[in-house]
Amino acid sequence: MHTSTALSRIAPSQTAAMTDRATQLREQGIDIISLSVGEPDFATPPHVIAAAKQALDHGDTRYTPIGGTSRLKQAAALHFARDLGIETPVSRVTVSAGGKQAIFHALMATVSEGEEVIVPAPWWVSYPEIVRFAGGKVVPLITSAANNYLFTAAELEAQIGPRTQWLLLNSPGNPTGAWYPPEMLHSIGEVLRRHPRVMVLSDDIYAPLNYTGQGHVTLAAECPDLAERILTVSGVSKSHAMTGFRIGVATGPEWLIRSMEKLQSHSSGNPCSISQAAAVAAFEGPQEFLADWRERFRARRDMVVSAINAVPGLSTPTPQGAFYCMVDASAHMDRFADDSALVLHLLENGVAVVPASAFGGTDGFRISFAADEEKLRQALERITKALS
Repeated sequence: MHTSTALSRIAPSQTAAMTDRATQLREQGIDIISLSVGEPDFATPPHVIAAAKQALDHGDTRYTPIGGTSRLKQAAALHFARDLGIETPVSRVTVSAGGKQAIFHALMATVSEGEEVIVPAPWWVSYPEIVRFAGGKVVPLITSAANNYLFTAAELEAQIGPRTQWLLLNSPGNPTGAWYPPEMLHSIGEVLRRHPRVMVLSDDIYAPLNYTGQGHVTLAAECPDLAERILTVSGVSKSHAMTGFRIGVATGPEWLIRSMEKLQSHSSGNPCSISQAAAVAAFEGPQEFLADWRERFRARRDMVVSAINAVPGLSTPTPQGAFYCMVDASAHMDRFADDSALVLHLLENGVAVVPASAFGGTDGFRISFAADEEKLRQALERITKALS
């Protein structure tokens, strides 16, 4: 048995592992409510399903251009302009098999051995693993619940060194729901202007799920003079309940887009042709349903935050976006060896969540409230009982 040095640098996704474990237990007849996966429970919109069926009926089952069809690139450009405020030509748009693949290709194409990538923590589980696989060094930018898991411009600048290549910025964020308002993005932009080497990967996949009432803002739109150094990643998985379709879109400097497509030509090739047709419908079709979904997620968020903060020894700030709560359980850790043991205890009590350590945190767990209200109520009751 022989594996590469690069593979030895990374660990499997703990969110996927916990979701798989919950599925296995359910298949054994054990009642498990899974709050571990970040997947909307709503049905994929009918017009998206119809577009996929139509593509099949028309025989759109062949190879497409590596970086996506021109039709989808045009639809993605519409999305970037309408929803993210980024005016971009189709030559600066690429399509991948999910936003994760776009991030993977961007970092693999640009990070060399020993170069540094600043990653705010708690972080999405795949960010540090992709950096390490590329041979880069993860530089954690620690945030806290006291500041709603936001970092300041001064904290960012303190982490920038001569080998810093990227800042990864996820807003609204997974696993914390942290959202960066315009004034904070401008302060980040001021730091970046003093450090022209540093690029930014802006992961805006949760843009439609913003509960602030202010609308989404993104760095490339707020600081257009930095656009040549920003890769903005989006998609349809979270906004249109299309996780299984595996379509991500990205826009940025043309040299980077071409580099990502060069790598994609030797990894997966083109994204699924049927999924691309469905994504066109998602971007160009009705968007009004998103307001209803957002309000339902907001109500679920409020229910979860209220219930968690009512449990002695648990606390969570109110997330400003996405559909996650990062729960501090440090007051209970004298009962458990670590947060993985705490999560296993909750699993034994019928609820699957993910330990904070999977996200670069400690002494807690992440809850996904992308589940129907009744399941959330039952799960919260079980958590309360398990820790009472």
